[in-house]
Amino acid sequence: MKKKDFILIGVIVALALILLICVKFTQKEGACVEVKIDGTKVATYPLNVNATYTLNGGTNILTIEDGYAYLSEADCPDHLCVKQGKISKTGQVITCLPNKLTVTVYGGEPKDVDIIS
Repeated sequence: MKKKDFILIGVIVALALILLICVKFTQKEGACVEVKIDGTKVATYPLNVNATYTLNGGTNILTIEDGYAYLSEADCPDHLCVKQGKISKTGQVITCLPNKLTVTVYGGEPKDVDIIS
């Protein structure tokens, strides 16, 4: 590798860090979580109320505590959804692929239009 290669790698890493910092500091606290199963919205829960919800017929347990939402239990084989941890910022998502479940944080009322798809 040459000197220019190291400079290019350094510039890319610096831009990635700047982008990461900008995203972290511009995210707002969420007000509610929206639960979708197989792409269909099944529930919306406020983040300011501590509670535990059974989802997907008992296959997943959603826990909301102190403004954070997380999946505390799941019956999927890898438990990646449980390992994703707590979410509270607008736009953060927990996904359980085997159970076709997503939990998304919104800043207020959920939007009717999905700007990604």
